[in-house]
Order: sequence, then C-alpha cells, then structure tokens
Amino acid sequence: MMLFTMLPEDGFGQALVFASANTAFYALIIYGNMSVLYPRLFQRKKYAAYVIVTLVFLIVAGLGRAYGLSYVYNTWFAATREPLSNKAVLRYMAGVPLLLMLSFLGRIVLDYFELRRTAAALVLQNTQAELNLLKSQVQPHFLFNTLNNLYYEAYMESPRTANLIEQLSETMRYFVDESHKDKVLLSAEINFLENYMALELIRIRHTIDLQFSRKMETDCHLPPMLLMTFVENIFKHGIDKTSRNNRIIIRLQQENGRLEFSTVNNQFGENAENTNGRGSGIENLRKRLSLLYGKDFILRTDREAESFTSYLSIPV
Repeated sequence: MMLFTMLPEDGFGQALVFASANTAFYALIIYGNMSVLYPRLFQRKKYAAYVIVTLVFLIVAGLGRAYGLSYVYNTWFAATREPLSNKAVLRYMAGVPLLLMLSFLGRIVLDYFELRRTAAALVLQNTQAELNLLKSQVQPHFLFNTLNNLYYEAYMESPRTANLIEQLSETMRYFVDESHKDKVLLSAEINFLENYMALELIRIRHTIDLQFSRKMETDCHLPPMLLMTFVENIFKHGIDKTSRNNRIIIRLQQENGRLEFSTVNNQFGENAENTNGRGSGIENLRKRLSLLYGKDFILRTDREAESFTSYLSIPV
C-alpha cells in the first residue's frame, strides 16, 4: 500500500526503496518492543529501565531513519543535495510513539489470549479461584480506555487503522463481558468471530479467499467460545503465509433445533502433518461439549489430500 501511495510522485525506484526502508523501520519498532524490550524489562517489572531504554531506542531509531533516508535520497535520487532540516527530522519521528503504543498493546493482547487459553482449561477442571487470579493479571478497563483514545487519534489520519483498533476493542470486550457467562447470543458470537478474523487477516500478506455464510432462524443462545476453536486453528495451522491460494470456507446453519458449524481450509506441506485435528484445542473442546451436552453433540474432523474439514452440531 505504501509503495503505491508513493509511486505517482517518486517513481518506482525511489518509491520501492523508501517503502522498503519505512516498512523495515516499522518492523524494528514493533518487533523490537514486543520481542525484546517488553519481555526482558516490562514483564520483569523493571519499569524505570523499560521507560528509559525505550525512549533511547525510539530516539536512536527515529534519528537513524531520518538521516538514513536523507542520505539515500541525496545520494541516489536528488538532482541537487537537500540538507536535512529539523522540521524534517521531527516529521520522520512523529509516528514513532503511536507505533510503540500499538506494539505495547499488541503484546498485552497476545498475553491476554494466552491467559484465556489457560483459563479455558481451568474452567474444565472447575478451578474458579485460579481462573479469577488469571483474569486479575490484566486490566481490561485500562485497555479499553487506551484503545478508545487510539481510535480517535488514528481516525483522522488513517480510518482503516481506526477500524482495526475498534475491532480489537470489541474483541477484548467480548472476552471480558461475555466469555465468562453460561450463555451468549449467537449474534454476539458471530460478531466476535468476524472481528477476530479481521484482525488475523491483517497479518497475512496475500489476500485470502474467505467465505463465511450463515443461516439463522432466531438469535438463539449458546455457550461462549464454542466456535472459536475451529477458527483459531485455521489461522494457526491452516494458512500458508507465503501462498496466494489460501482458502477458508465457514458455514453456520440453524434449523430444527440444532446449530451446525463447519469449516474447510487448505493443508500445506508440514501443516498437513501438524493438523488442527490433533491439537489440544479440539480435545479440550470435546471434553467441554461432553460436560455441556452429554452425548447430544457431533464433533468431527476430516483430513483429505489438500483440505481439512471440521464439523460441529449442537442443540440450541
């Protein structure tokens, strides 16, 4: 997207170099914080060190970007040398704090998803006390307020980014407000799945052929997070990020007092051996279904040469 935005003014060569350099810079900020600074300092409660090192990291990275791009421009593309002004340096560094905040929230969200997986296992064992302890490790209201502030900051400059922040906020709110309930509305579960898939799709370089069809008689109730396992496993095991041929088919149908949910996705190379049918998520789901419905459910997974199919049928 950045490349095509620069093309009309800069030409292909300059646009390609600057788009690649900016993308590398964004990756450095995001993954440097998520993979190095956050786990080594913030998670170890070295908050002062985290703030100081992060500020130094941002300043060095921002100045490196400004002077590096200026050098590249003057060396290869400028007809006459243009000195780097203080205003230009500030412009190059302007978006750095927002990138850092997004990476910080992204890491918190990943940790929160991990806590939720652990919490699901604890629910199966009726360890409600430990579940409450896990939930207390995250401050959801702080996250919601921060996400709302980021949404308004991003809306004027990048409506697409603002929309993604809104979807992330709705996903988190579902975890906090709905997932602990015995029953939720099917429409809320569907909305949660759509937001989750939208957030997952931004991590995939190539467009995915995603089809999600649904046929509902009424807005019935069902236990929360029953359908999530299938969708999560698709993005974990059924996607080849280097392929242009990823295909996902999801069907939801409610009739005759039952809800049927099925997914079909490709299998690629090693993923065909590491299939979602063998994961602990499916086995945990089967145990949960047994507790909820006894024997009145169908959970089936089928593996073919190039595709993997999951099917669930429950009473509603």
